[in-house]
Amino acid sequence: MKVLVYSSKDFEIPYLEKANNNNNKHQLTFIKDALSSETAMKAIGYEAISIFSADEACFITIEKLKDFGVKYIALRSVGYDNVNLRSASRLNIRVANVPAYSPYAIAEHAVALLLALNRKLIESNFRVNHYNFNLNNLVGFDLNEKTVGVIGTGKIGAIMSKIMHGFGCTLLGYDIKENNNLKELYNMRYTTLKELCEQADIISLHVPLNTETHQLINEDLIDEMKDGVIIINTARGSVINTENVIKGLKSGKIGALGIDVYENEKGVFFNDHSQDIPNDDLLMTLNALPNVLVTGHHAFLTEEALTNIADTTISNLDCWESGKETENELTEINELS
Repeated sequence: MKVLVYSSKDFEIPYLEKANNNNNKHQLTFIKDALSSETAMKAIGYEAISIFSADEACFITIEKLKDFGVKYIALRSVGYDNVNLRSASRLNIRVANVPAYSPYAIAEHAVALLLALNRKLIESNFRVNHYNFNLNNLVGFDLNEKTVGVIGTGKIGAIMSKIMHGFGCTLLGYDIKENNNLKELYNMRYTTLKELCEQADIISLHVPLNTETHQLINEDLIDEMKDGVIIINTARGSVINTENVIKGLKSGKIGALGIDVYENEKGVFFNDHSQDIPNDDLLMTLNALPNVLVTGHHAFLTEEALTNIADTTISNLDCWESGKETENELTEINELS
C-alpha cells in the first residue's frame, strides 16, 4: 500500500521504517508538511495517509482526500479530535488511531514537570551556570503526605496515581468511571470536581478533549482551589483556559503551572520558531513567568512509546491491506461519545 506520512519528524522515521521492514508491505513516503485543506492534494496517488495530532482532517480536507482516492487514515496518536469522523464515515474513509502506546511516558513526564517546579530546578540550574550558589527563594515542599488530585484516571491517570502513591501522597480522583484498582491498591478516593479542587495541593490533568472537558479548568474552578496549588497538564491544551490560569498565577492563587500542551499550540509546537517568535501574547506571558514550565508536547517522546506508535500504525495499515478490520478502528460513534 502506498502511504503518505504527513508531519513526519526526524525522530520517528527510523521507528516507522523499522516497523514496516518486518513485512515490507507498504511504500512509505515521508513529508514534513502538516495535513490541511491546502496540503491534501499531496495525497494524490496514495491509498492511505498517516497523520499526527497537529494535522487537520476537517470536513473540507476529508472531502478532498476522498476525491484524491485516499481510503485510509492512520493516526499516529491517541487523540482524534483533529479528525471529522462523521465525514470520514459518510465518505467511507476508514480511520484508526493508536489507542495506547506508553502511559508511563506521559505520566512520568507529568511527574518530571511537578518535581522541576516544586524544587525550582530550572532556576537553580540557571544560577549554578552563572556560578551563583545562593539558595534564597529555592524552597520547595515534601511531596510526602500532600494531596494530589488526578482528573482523569484512565491508563495515564492510573500510572500517575501509582507514582504519586509511591511518594506517599493522598490521592483524590475524578472521572466519569471509577477505577476500583486505584481505590484498592492506592486508597484513591473519588470525589466531585469541586471537592477535589478544594482539597488538592497538586492537580494533574489526564482527560481527553471533548465538549465536557473543553476549558474545564476555568476561573470558577480556579476560585475553588487551594492557594498555591500546582497544576500539571499533559493532556490537551484546551482543557485549561490559559487566560484564567495566567490570572491565577499572577495573583498567587496558582503556585505553579507545568504544561506539555498549549491551547494555541497548532502551527507553533513541533517547529523551530527561534528566528520568528510567534505573535502569541499568552505564550510569551507563560514563558516569562518564573513559576511556569512549558515543554513542547514531548511527553510521549520515549523509545518505548515511539516503538509502540510505529508498530500499531503499521499494524493498522496491515489490516486494511489484508481486507480486515483493525481493532483500533474509529467511527462516528467515537466522535459522538
